[in-house]
Amino acid sequence: MTSIQNSLPSVTLRKVKQSDLSIFYEQQLDPEATSMADFPSRNREAFMHHWAQILDDKKNLLQTILYDGQVAGNIVSFDWDHKREVGYWLGKEFWGEGLPPMHYPNF
Repeated sequence: MTSIQNSLPSVTLRKVKQSDLSIFYEQQLDPEATSMADFPSRNREAFMHHWAQILDDKKNLLQTILYDGQVAGNIVSFDWDHKREVGYWLGKEFWGEGLPPMHYPNF
């Protein structure tokens, strides 16, 4: 490997852990992110309830996005209006780092 290859960040997906939810919660509080996503933030209780439902639905596919080992966000596939949808959320600090979901063809 060259030194350039060694300096490339590591981007991986893994199963969502309960401890990730507090990070996801903080990420969705950002006003710029919620405006861009056209999706309102939730208070902690509503957010945790929403994620409990997501985690309980076995038809959902969900993964935590890690950037150099840090929780950068999540990617989720779910049924909506009789169609399969994919959504993702990245913490604002990871915007512009080359993490769009098309980089995850195995998801």
